[in-house]
Amino acid sequence: MYHGRFKRSHYEAGFNWGRLLYKNGKIISYNHTFKITDERRKFAEECLPIYEKYYPEILEEIKGLANGQNSSYEDFYTFLLSMYCFEFNNHCTCIAVKGEDNIIFGRNSDFLVSLEKLYMNCLYNLDSVYAFNANTTAFIEMEDGINEYGLAVGLTFIYPTIIKAGFNAGMLVRYLLEKCKTIDEALSLLKNIPIASQQTLTLADRTGNIVVVECNCEEIEIIRPNKDGNFVTTANEFNSMKMKKYNNYEVDDWKAEERYLVAYNTLKEYKNDYSFNLVRDILSGKYGFMCQYDRKTDADTVWSVIYDITNNDIYRVEGNPKRKEFKKDTRLKFKV
Repeated sequence: MYHGRFKRSHYEAGFNWGRLLYKNGKIISYNHTFKITDERRKFAEECLPIYEKYYPEILEEIKGLANGQNSSYEDFYTFLLSMYCFEFNNHCTCIAVKGEDNIIFGRNSDFLVSLEKLYMNCLYNLDSVYAFNANTTAFIEMEDGINEYGLAVGLTFIYPTIIKAGFNAGMLVRYLLEKCKTIDEALSLLKNIPIASQQTLTLADRTGNIVVVECNCEEIEIIRPNKDGNFVTTANEFNSMKMKKYNNYEVDDWKAEERYLVAYNTLKEYKNDYSFNLVRDILSGKYGFMCQYDRKTDADTVWSVIYDITNNDIYRVEGNPKRKEFKKDTRLKFKV
């Protein structure tokens, strides 16, 4: 993974990173995954006023990045604001548990092996928003992270069957990390901003609150722990009765249902042992299929992360947790 540190204003953070890459001969828009189509351009233009109203800082960061790269601002916001709303093949599994004396969030990110050197771990400490440590397969948008107040957020992508102008999955994660201390604050924001793509958001905070939010441009469903145990988990399908109608069962979801059931049934069976080790072992595939991909197919778990919210600790595997060990990351300064 590439490790980036971002400081000062949103514009400066984007510009400084873009210029650093440019000086090293790395032009983001030359990458074959940087796709701009007329359909995406039109959609991004519809999203732009929403970001101008709710999240102008992120547009400043995109503008700074484009300027640092000597590239088109329009192309950059088109690529980023339309992400997750058309075909996008990242797959993942999220877990959040509350034990007797701990609160733990875990996530596997499953994506393309051919791009794994481009994935990023980001340490953001920008003006007027909360600092956070997060991970992404792209840039500026985030896929999982924890902020300085101990709010952890992670997405799982749901193939888009309906879309409207609004925030996409990665921008939602970034927005919540920068703006919220608790799940209650996050849910309030999610209910009041337009949402573009289909996704789940798994959240955990220091109060012991844990939820999965299934959402798209039409509906939001909040899933909380039930009689099976004090946990929530999800993969790349909607699981609630309310949201299942939006699933597309014709696409390859990389065994999403199997991953979900492995996590759910294991957490149900071991509901008196919600430990770091249990979450680690589930993510590592010790209880069933989770990360056992054939890399020859260009699919693998490209990182795994565990946020120990009770102890303010971050553990990450830069690669597949079945083959590599979790390592502690101590760089984020938590508010105590």
